[in-house]
Amino acid sequence: MKASRITAVGLVAGAGIWIASGYMLPHEHGESRAAITPTQAQSPKLFRVAVADTNVVSHRRKLVVSGRTEADRKVTVVARTGGVLTELRVRRGDRVEKGDVIAVLSDEAREAHVAQAIALVTQRKAELEAKRRLIESGTLARLNLVDLESLHKAAEAALAAAEAERDRGVVRAPWSGLVTDTTAEVGQAAFSMAGREIAQIVALDPMLAVVEVAERKLAGVKVGDAAEIKLVTGETATGRIRFVSKSASQTTRTYRVEVEIKNPDGAIPDGITTEVAIPLAATPATRVPRSALTLASNGDIGVRLVDRDGKVGFLPVRVVEDEQTFMWVDGVPNGTRVIVQGQDFVREGQRVDAVVVSDTKTAGF
Repeated sequence: MKASRITAVGLVAGAGIWIASGYMLPHEHGESRAAITPTQAQSPKLFRVAVADTNVVSHRRKLVVSGRTEADRKVTVVARTGGVLTELRVRRGDRVEKGDVIAVLSDEAREAHVAQAIALVTQRKAELEAKRRLIESGTLARLNLVDLESLHKAAEAALAAAEAERDRGVVRAPWSGLVTDTTAEVGQAAFSMAGREIAQIVALDPMLAVVEVAERKLAGVKVGDAAEIKLVTGETATGRIRFVSKSASQTTRTYRVEVEIKNPDGAIPDGITTEVAIPLAATPATRVPRSALTLASNGDIGVRLVDRDGKVGFLPVRVVEDEQTFMWVDGVPNGTRVIVQGQDFVREGQRVDAVVVSDTKTAGF
């Protein structure tokens, strides 16, 4: 019981001291509270965003289209007369010059026909010269001169036909190029009516880069303009547009465009996948980081900006060109402070703490 009494006395004493403190210690009155509030209360911290000043420049955008390389000329050389193939002088992969002999067909008496035609021309010429003197002297009628001249011309025509037939027995390259295939073998018959195939030749210089351009993008593509070509192998080349089709494909509604590339060493093969970049007409545009583009509440694409008072605004833009790290857009006035970091965390009309980004790499430029 003694311990419980001591505890009770202690509690009563503590309560008395607490009550007495309310009277002995000074109280905080209204004036002092009002004086403290302005110093203790702080304004809300503004959200910090990164901005970059923009410049409007004349930008020449590029039309990038995928396509393929295509040899300028391709031909299948065929036999133009009858006979048996006796010589095949080329193999797959050989280079030939214009006029080189590719194959030889059996003679089939073609030389004999030429010799016979030459003899007939010689005979008709001698008869014409001998009787011309008789006609001039009045011994023969002048009408005979017309007949003799006709026989002489007919003999010359027969000689020309015999020589042409003889030349058809020798198959020559129509132009310089590369033999890609030989489809005949020595000993095979080649009939002129069937047009027996002997070899296939392609011309690799110049080489063409062929692309199909959509009708909406055709307006800026002109013959003579330069173009940059990137092959799937990583090689690059330059060329000039030499043909723009005026008739669209019925299936794709696209237009064929050919870019001529110089290929003297034949390094660019036929049929390889390529990417063609065609510079179009220059237009005023502003370069902004790709990440700076955002969507408004109504779905418009644009950029958020900060005015001189620190308020956020939205500016709709039109994309001029899309590149890997940045975009070229139209509709941003010169000197606009575009938000390049934090634009997705603010809204129009909100006040922000705008920090100008001086490092273009940090801004994504």
